Parts: sequence; C-alpha cells; structure tokens
Amino acid sequence: MPKPKTSYQCSACGHTVPKWVGRCAECGSWGSLEERQVVASGTARGGVGAGAGSARSPMLPSTPALPLSQVDGHATRARSTGVGELDRVLGGGIVPGSVVLLAGEPGVGKSTLLLEVVRRWAESEQGPALYITGEESAGQVRLRAERTGAVHDRVLLAAESDLDTVIGHVDQVRPTLLVVDSVQTMIAGDVDGVVGGVTQVRAITSALTSLAKTTGVAVLLVGHVTKDGAVAGPRSLEHLVDVVLHFEGDKHSTLRMVRGIKNRFGAADEVGCFELRDDGIVGITDPSGLFLHHRDAVVPGTAVTVTMDGKRPMLGEVQALVANSSNPSPRRAVSGLDSARVSMILAVLDRRGGIKLADKEVYSATVGGMRVVEPSADLALALAVASAATDRPLRPSMVVLGELGLAGEVRRVAGADRRVAEAARLGFREAVVPAGTGRLPDGIKPIPVDSLGAALRVLRG
Repeated sequence: MPKPKTSYQCSACGHTVPKWVGRCAECGSWGSLEERQVVASGTARGGVGAGAGSARSPMLPSTPALPLSQVDGHATRARSTGVGELDRVLGGGIVPGSVVLLAGEPGVGKSTLLLEVVRRWAESEQGPALYITGEESAGQVRLRAERTGAVHDRVLLAAESDLDTVIGHVDQVRPTLLVVDSVQTMIAGDVDGVVGGVTQVRAITSALTSLAKTTGVAVLLVGHVTKDGAVAGPRSLEHLVDVVLHFEGDKHSTLRMVRGIKNRFGAADEVGCFELRDDGIVGITDPSGLFLHHRDAVVPGTAVTVTMDGKRPMLGEVQALVANSSNPSPRRAVSGLDSARVSMILAVLDRRGGIKLADKEVYSATVGGMRVVEPSADLALALAVASAATDRPLRPSMVVLGELGLAGEVRRVAGADRRVAEAARLGFREAVVPAGTGRLPDGIKPIPVDSLGAALRVLRG
C-alpha cells in the first residue's frame, strides 16, 4: 500500500509547502508549519471515472429533496434590526440563521453600532439578544452601554473567548440574535494555531455558521481589517458568511458609512450613513446636507456635484483655492480627491482651457470629509479651479456633472437622471450636464456642454 502524501501548512498564514522548514517563507513565523495529509483526487469522491474500490456507499438522506415550489421561505424573511440605515444595507433586515460579518478599523464605532442594534432588537420583542465580548470586560461594555443608552433587560452580556463556552451560552439563553465581538479573539481549543490565525479564524467561523444554520439564530460577527483595508484572516472567511459589511469613517470626521460588499439576501452595493456622537450613533437618512456648505454666500472656487455611492445619490461640494507662489515648484495640495486625477484636470485646464496655473499654488478639497473618486466630478473640479483662478463664482443654484477627457471633451455619466433628481429635491435649479444626456426630471434647467471651453463660457456668463 503506498505511503500517504503529506504537506506542511503554516498555522499563522495558511501557506503550504511540500517539505518542513523551520520558518514560514510567507509570513516569517518560526515553528508554525504543521503536517497535513494530502488526499488523492482519485479517492476523494466516487462516481463515473473513479478507480476501482474508490466509490463510496450511498447514504439515506435525513430529509428528502423537495420541489423548489414547495420549499417554505417564510422562515428566511428578513427581520428589521431597528436601525434603518443598517436595514437598508442588509436588504430590509437580518435573516434568521444568517451570518453577517462587520469589518472595520479600530475605533471606527463597530461596537457602538452593534450595541445599538441589540438594544433595538430587544425593544422590538423579537427575542433576547446575546452579546459576546472577547476584547473587553463586561464592565467596560456596561459603561459604554450606559453612555449610549443601550442597557436593556433582554440584552444579555458575556465576556468569553472560548468557542465551546460561547456555544454553551447559546444553549442556555436561546437568543434570536448573537453578536460576537470579535471573531479574531475567539479560541477553539480543539484546533491548532495561534489566536487570530488563519486556522483558528476559519474553524471558529465554520462552527458559528453551522450553529446559525442549525438553530436559526442570526449571528453578527465583528472582524478586523488589515492596513490595506481588507478583512483580516483567510479569504475563505468572506465565503463562509452570508453578508460582508465594511464600516468606514475618517477619524477626523463624525461621518460613518456601512458599505455592503457581499449580500446573499439583497443588493451588494448599498450604503448606509451614520453620525457618531458622544451619546451613541445615529442613522442619517439624508446625508447630502453634511457635504454641502452654507449656500447663501456666493464664493469663487466652489462647485456642487452629485456622486453615486452604490445606488445612493449624494451631493457634495468641491472647493479650490488658487494663490500666487514665488517657489519654482508651486504646491499642489489635495484632500478628499484622487491626487492623480486632480493633476490630470489641472493639465487639461492649462492646455485646453487657457487657465495658466504653472506659477500658481492650487489647493483642492471636499467638504465634510467626503471622499470623491468617480470621474463624474471632473467637470465640477475643473470649474471650481477656474472659478478660483478667475475670481468668478458659479451661481449657487447650479450643480455640475460630467467626466473630462484629455482632449477637453465632456463625457456623459451614468445615472444622470437620478443625480439631477436629487439635486432638484434639494433646491438646485440649474444643471451643467454633458451634451447628449437624456431627458432630465422637471424642475431643473439643463445646460448641456460638450467641451471644457463650453463649460468655461457658462462660468463667464
């Protein structure tokens, strides 16, 4: 009988090598390689083409297969979490038996948001909610709950990091919602590997997913992110769960956004907006007001555009300042915009628009901590810079849309009707749009332009 083949896998990062070495070449960990048996592909599954003696004996299924029309879908209806903006991203609420992964940077407000969720869940009489904390003590969570008003008799708290103990709490409490903060701090005693390593995280997530499917309890997992913004742990972690959400926010701003990355029960491109306050976190149903300056004053160097964050149109203000410089290399400062795209637009303004900026310092930024990276804001930025350079302000009732090409042409943008409708709802009466844009909603006057020169003529009146 041939000797079974073996390989060696790193318990910290999952890297596999055919021979044992003292140090993992992928992550640099010492003594982390563990022996694994390689299953031959010919004996892994029986069926047509399998070798002699490799076919498995059939097993009687516990539940027979049913026609799709007879499968009961009532048990998988989404239940509202009580937080409207989170329900928007989840597709109406959280589905019983589903596993949701909420990932974000440290201090962004993940625990504060989930405390609000468990409080609203308990108040809605949907059953008890169990909050498992592995990063903090129960006293620390109680202090935060008192500050945010999340103390409730049907919210149960346990400071545990052992997976078997967590499952024991679930058997005793029988919750309808389970929050685990965080999955990287949990420990599975029967699994090798360091805490937070690839092997541990995969095993814990698999166990909690199986628990959710068998008991019907909805599970919310908190996950860490790497320096690149990706979910920490194995890539299979995102495949195991049903929903993956990213919690984003600038530490210098109170604005927070929950962005859907994967959703088996709804759209995966929805965005929820929140404002982090001293007394908790509050959903923002109309975030455009956070990104707009007071529009009564007419100031050169400002332009309003409409961006699409997922399916959600949001108005944002782009500002620019052009100043004289005595330095041989004038400064270019960018905040909230793509610096490479800003440099391209400045070059197009100089070559195609006649706005000479070689000896000028140019500062460009967005208002309210908004991040604008899509090309539909190109024309707004170009007009803001031209307005600052010529000291001619745009009319405060005007919104600007359009992508700017290197030849100075203005290209159409997707979803122009939805963008303009959002601007009209907030009181804007004119829209500078690319030529050829389809019919726009009533209540706003379209100003079609086909080139940068035509847009600059609108600025000059």
